[in-house]
Amino acid sequence: MLCWLSRLHAALSAPTGRIAHLRPSSLRRRLALSSQRRIPEFSSFVARTNTCGELRSSHLGQEVTLCGWIQYRRQNVFLVLRDSHGLIQVVIPQDESAASVKKILCEAPVESVVRVSGTVISRPPGQENPKMPTGEIEIKVKTAELLNACKKLPFEIKDFVKKTEALRLQYRYLDLRSFQMQYNLRLRSQMVMKMREYLCNLHGFVDVETPTLFKRTPGGAKEFVIPSREPGKFYCLPQSPQQFKQLLMVGGLDRYFQVARCYRDEGSRPDRQPEFTQIDIEMSFVDQTGIQSLIEGLLQYSWPSDKDPVVVPFPSMTFAEALASYGTDKPDTRFGMKIVDISNVFRNTEVGFLQDALSKPQGTVKAMCISEGAKYLKRKDIESIRKFAADHFNQEVLPIFLKANRNWNSPVAKSIMEEQRSGLTRLMEIQEDDVVLLTVGEHKKACSVLGKLRLECADLLEARGLVLRDPALFSFLWVVDFPLFLPKEENPEKLESAHHPFTAPHPSDVQLLYSEPEKVRSQHYDLVLNGNEIGGGSIRIHDAELQRYILAELLKEDVKLLSHLLQALEFGAPPHGGIALGLDRLICLVTGAPTIRDVIAFPKSFRGHDLMSNAPDSLPPEELKPYHIQVSWPADSEAEKSSLNQPYCPES
Repeated sequence: MLCWLSRLHAALSAPTGRIAHLRPSSLRRRLALSSQRRIPEFSSFVARTNTCGELRSSHLGQEVTLCGWIQYRRQNVFLVLRDSHGLIQVVIPQDESAASVKKILCEAPVESVVRVSGTVISRPPGQENPKMPTGEIEIKVKTAELLNACKKLPFEIKDFVKKTEALRLQYRYLDLRSFQMQYNLRLRSQMVMKMREYLCNLHGFVDVETPTLFKRTPGGAKEFVIPSREPGKFYCLPQSPQQFKQLLMVGGLDRYFQVARCYRDEGSRPDRQPEFTQIDIEMSFVDQTGIQSLIEGLLQYSWPSDKDPVVVPFPSMTFAEALASYGTDKPDTRFGMKIVDISNVFRNTEVGFLQDALSKPQGTVKAMCISEGAKYLKRKDIESIRKFAADHFNQEVLPIFLKANRNWNSPVAKSIMEEQRSGLTRLMEIQEDDVVLLTVGEHKKACSVLGKLRLECADLLEARGLVLRDPALFSFLWVVDFPLFLPKEENPEKLESAHHPFTAPHPSDVQLLYSEPEKVRSQHYDLVLNGNEIGGGSIRIHDAELQRYILAELLKEDVKLLSHLLQALEFGAPPHGGIALGLDRLICLVTGAPTIRDVIAFPKSFRGHDLMSNAPDSLPPEELKPYHIQVSWPADSEAEKSSLNQPYCPES
C-alpha cells in the first residue's frame, strides 16, 4: 500500500509550481518535449487513404481513396470534394468505359457523400489555383461510390451565403459543415487540450468530475430545478462546481481542474446560454498572485499559434480605478477616452447647474474627451448620445466644443470662463476637433453613464472609418479589490455578496466586517479581455466561524443549506483559492465570432430554446405523476395548450 502510494505521489507531483518560478532552461525543455509529438493520423481506422486537404505535388502518382461531400460541380467535368480537412478537385472521367463512374458523380446532388479512388496528377499548366492548398494537383478518378445522396438543402453550405441565425440553429448539423464553424470548434478543442496538458502534465492538477445533480445554493443566479421521485424534494443544476471544488481542497486533492458544465436560469439574455462551459480551477495554499501567475501561464501556453503571442504579466487595476477611469469593472483598454474628474476646475464656477451639483455632498463633475469628435460625429450623433444618457440613466450629458467652432446644444460652453476653459484644456489635453462630454452627479452614477457613452462613441467613430479597437489586439487586464458586499437592489438596507458568499475579505479589512461591512474589500479578482469578463475567482474563506458569521449575520442566509460545507471547514480545511475561465466567451473573442453561439456546437437560442429539437418540450400528465408535480397553466391556458399541438415554428 505504501509502495503504491509513493509511486502515485511521485508520478503526480513531478511538474508543479508556477510558470513564473520555473528555470528558463527547464521550461524550454518541457515545451520542446511537448511539441515533439507525432503528426495526427487522420486516416487511421477509416475507409480512406488520405484527407481531401493534405494532398500536394509530393503525392503525384499515388493511388488514393478519398471520402467527402460534393462541394460543387463544374460542367460535369470537375467537382470539388470537401471533408473536414480541406478541398480537392476531382476530374470526372469522360470516356465510355467509365460511364458508371461519370453517372454517379454527375447525378449526385451537391452535398451528397461519395467515396472516390484514383491517381494524384498535376493540373494542366495555367489551371493551378494558388488560393487552394491543393491547387497544384487533382484526382483522376477510377472508381466512385455514392454513400448517401443529399436532398434539397434549406441553405447553401457556404460562409458567404447569408442565413438567419434561427435557420442556422434549426439546421445546426448543416451549419456545422461551414468552414467557420469547423475552424471555431477545432480551435476550441486544441486550446482545451493544451490547457489540460499545461495544468495536468506540467503542474500536477487532478481532473475531477463533480456532480450535476445538487441542491439549492443561497445567493447568486437562479438555478434550474429538477424534480425527484420523493414528494416535495428537488435537485438543482449547479451554477458552478464552487462548493465541490472547495470540498476537494478539504479532501486533500491540492490542485483541482475540470472542464465544467454549468447551468443558470437567467431567462432571455441576448448573449448568454442557460448551459455553458468553464475551465474550473482550485488550489490549496495559494494566494491571489499565485492564481494570477497560473492563469497567465495557462493562456500563454494554450494560445493559438496563428495569433500574436500573449505577453505576461497582465496589467492590474483596482475596481475603484476601473470605475473612475472607464465607468465599468470590465474596461476595454484597447483605446483611450478615459473619464476625468473635473470638479476642481469648476469649484468657482458661475454656471448654475454646476454650482448646484458641486454643493451636494457627493456631487461631482465628470468629463470624457472624444478625440476628433467634431470631425467625425454629426449633429444627429450628438443628439443620439444625449438621448441614450437620458433614456437609460435619466442623466443629462452636455457636449462642449472648446476649440472647434461649434456649440451644438451646448449653452454651457459659452458660459465657461477663460480660466476654466484653459484649465479644462490643460487637464484633459484637448486638441483641435475634440469634443468633451460633460455630466454631473454622484461619482458612481456619473462614471457609469460616461462609461456606457464611451463604448457608444467608439461604435459611432468606427462606423465613420476610425479603428479604435483593433480586432487583432488582445488586451488582458486583472481587476482586483472588489467590494465584498453590495446593497441589494430591492432593499438597499440589506447586503448581498458582490461575488459569492465564500469569498474571503481583504486581510486589511477584516475588522470592518463587524462595524462597517459595506466598506470591506474582497480577495476577488476578474480577468478582462477587450472589455469582456472572461474569468473570475477569489481566495476562499477557510475558517468555519467566519463563514458562518458572514452567512448568518451579514447576508441573513439560512446556514442549514450549507451545513455540509460549514462542517467540512471545521475539519482542517487548508487555505485555498481558485478561478473559473468562461470557455465559450474566451473562444468567441479569440476567433472573432459575433456571438458565443458560434463557438458552441449545439447552442440554445437567446430565449433558451433548442430550435433543432424544439426543446424544452411538454410532457403528458402520466409521465409527471411519478414526480408528484402537475402543471399549473396560466390564465390563457387554452391558448397555451392548443399551441402545443400546432406545427413547430422557429424563432425569428
